[in-house]
Amino acid sequence: MNTNDKLIKLRSLMALHGLDAFVIFSEDPHGSEIPAEHWRFREYISGFNGSAGTIVVTRNHAGLWTDSRYFIQAEKQLRGSSIELHKMGVPGVPDYVSYLTYLLPSGSKVGLDGFTISISSYRHLFRTLANFDIELDCRYDFADDLFAARPPLPTADVRLVEKAYEGLTRQEKIKAVRQKMAERDATHYLVASLDDIAWLTNMRGSDVAYNPVFYAYMIITPDEEHLYIDPHKLTSTVSKQLEEDGLKVSLYEHYKRNLGNIPEGSRVYYDPKRANACNVLALSKGCIKLEGPSLISQIKACKTDFEMRNITNAHVRDGVALVKAMRWIEENIGQTRVTEMDVAAKIGEMRAQDSHYISESFEPIVAYADHAAIVHYTPTIETNAALERSGLLLMDTGAQYVDGTTDITRTVALGDISAEEMMHYTLVLKGHIALATAIFPEGTKGIQLDTFARQNMWRYGIDYGHGTGHGVGYCLNVHEGPQSISKRDEGVAMELGMLTSNEPGIYVEDSHGIRIESLTVCSLAKKTEFGNFYGFKTVTLFPIDLKPVVRDMLTPLEVKWINAYHERVLSTLSPYLEGADLEWLQKACSGV
Repeated sequence: MNTNDKLIKLRSLMALHGLDAFVIFSEDPHGSEIPAEHWRFREYISGFNGSAGTIVVTRNHAGLWTDSRYFIQAEKQLRGSSIELHKMGVPGVPDYVSYLTYLLPSGSKVGLDGFTISISSYRHLFRTLANFDIELDCRYDFADDLFAARPPLPTADVRLVEKAYEGLTRQEKIKAVRQKMAERDATHYLVASLDDIAWLTNMRGSDVAYNPVFYAYMIITPDEEHLYIDPHKLTSTVSKQLEEDGLKVSLYEHYKRNLGNIPEGSRVYYDPKRANACNVLALSKGCIKLEGPSLISQIKACKTDFEMRNITNAHVRDGVALVKAMRWIEENIGQTRVTEMDVAAKIGEMRAQDSHYISESFEPIVAYADHAAIVHYTPTIETNAALERSGLLLMDTGAQYVDGTTDITRTVALGDISAEEMMHYTLVLKGHIALATAIFPEGTKGIQLDTFARQNMWRYGIDYGHGTGHGVGYCLNVHEGPQSISKRDEGVAMELGMLTSNEPGIYVEDSHGIRIESLTVCSLAKKTEFGNFYGFKTVTLFPIDLKPVVRDMLTPLEVKWINAYHERVLSTLSPYLEGADLEWLQKACSGV
């Protein structure tokens, strides 16, 4: 069934329920960036598989709202359908909420599935529509009716984090959370984020592609902790340990019902950006609702020394695997047919040889030439380009290891490239170095740091649409909050131990794309009478291609940083390599 046929069926259901519009979101009931197949209703309806996007269907129009990362991808994937692309952030393009108020007359009714929207987003939508006398109803889950052969909820077993990689015990983590609850005088803490639950319980799963999490909820009180999960996921070993720690297990589907049983007068804390509307609305009206950022994410974002030692070890092995892969790739291009998918497969193959390896940490982005202008391009059988001894190749890949999560982007010149590509590459590198070498006072937020990465390209009238940095988990989600480095103010200051990416880029449609990304940890740079000053230590260990660099555009300090970084990469990775692989690394780590 094609997209237009699916829309006809959806509109029939809308008419049956008296709906003038229906909104479809990307999220699952836990606000996950990557939902399980069971929850990918937006992708099923539209064919668009980007990680961010909202669809609005009315009686006469269907539209997809997504951001600049996915403009090119969305245009291609929506081609042939009646769904119109609305480019978020482009001047003159209203957001989907404003669009609804403009399009729908007074007295209209809008439907959605309240399990797939956060309570904060739901309230904003509800209040805005109410101002225009438009009703909002969150009780509609049309996925079962329309999603042909809808995949079931995942049922794979969860596993315990090995003691060697655990760090803090489950009870130590819960104690820390209870301390934060006490500071807010909360009697109940509702945990919906899957990465928060995995971290808190010292368990990992495989319910979501690339992120080692499992579907569950938790309710924590000063005396008890309840885990709501499909009990079939728990082996006897896991069940026994949870029981020994006093963690009570209930059925996943009983969570909403039990929320309604929380006594009136209870002070219930939750993150309004992650708790879905249906669950929060199930709380008794007599409950006192306390809203704020996830108590867990504030703790787990700041990696402990124990975690950082493991993360560092993971990056050493990751760098070794990438050296072996890149040596093979460069040797074979021009000798035999090597495609984008071959590159992704070879990188995955080299990483998988590590006994600590679990999976990739996100879908590999391997983009040659003009494909790299699509920020989150992933090669398919239809688009899989063969590489030649010319042009730029962008590789954004990562892995989940039992002792850490990696995420790295390198753009390399496979041969001759244009003067414009060289200039753009050098500007991206300058931005990367500017952030990597930034020194900033305690309390500095990501929105302030973002300028470091962009200032050089702004001088040329160039910019990029995505953020500059995102938090990364400890064998958890490759995108993790609460910190970020972007133009958007998240209100979060950078703290010691935060593991964050550094990834400026430049993208020219139908021509090329460039991004250089390494992971960094926020560290103490100096302490003076003016306070504490922080900086970043680069954790990723893999050479940066210098062939596309315009040497005259670099300052002496930038040259010094590159040479020092390459010396560290060489000295750290060399003991684990030999023969042709070692020779490749030595050549790649040459100075500017």
